[in-house]
Amino acid sequence: MIETLLLMVSVGLHSASSFANAEPDGGMSQVAEPIAQEAPAVEPSQPSETAQAVNPDELSDETAATVAQADDIAAPAFLAPEVPQLTAEPQIATGKFTTALEVKPILNATRGNWITLREYDGKDLVYVTHLWAWRCGLLEMRVGINGNTPELWPMPDCHLDQAAPGAILDTDGLPYRGYALGSVALIEIQLTYDDLTTAGAKYNREGRLVE
Repeated sequence: MIETLLLMVSVGLHSASSFANAEPDGGMSQVAEPIAQEAPAVEPSQPSETAQAVNPDELSDETAATVAQADDIAAPAFLAPEVPQLTAEPQIATGKFTTALEVKPILNATRGNWITLREYDGKDLVYVTHLWAWRCGLLEMRVGINGNTPELWPMPDCHLDQAAPGAILDTDGLPYRGYALGSVALIEIQLTYDDLTTAGAKYNREGRLVE
């Protein structure tokens, strides 16, 4: 009886030792998942109490010069657009009076007809009809009134598809400008031909006034 009891105890101890030393079979073991922890809330950053606007009066001379230089770089000076330059055109006699080669002799001979002044409908009307008729050999026409700097007066395009390219059509507008009655005392004309040569003339009221 005692032997039997000792045998049972010996078997029990052996089984306990075998279970303790056995390898996991993979089916029974589980790996614990890490517990996610919520990150602590972060307060939004606030402006530093020490941050203040820079007072130029409190800067050293060297620092002030650096700031001024940075301002100059950040805000460059305004650059005026370039004025397009006039370009000379080929001087070929076409018989249609479309170049300075053909038009200049006529305008030189008719200088007294470049401008006309007329009192009409309570205004002084300054006419440039003669110059418009020979405009195809011109690049620019400028007119100055009473000693003022001559300003550019636009001219109609030449009608190169017609027998008389310098003809004035109804769609070309009116070849005059109006001023206060009796106000125009002096008229100055400056012409630039399409070969880049220039010509000019001045007229007083008495010499150009017509009925």
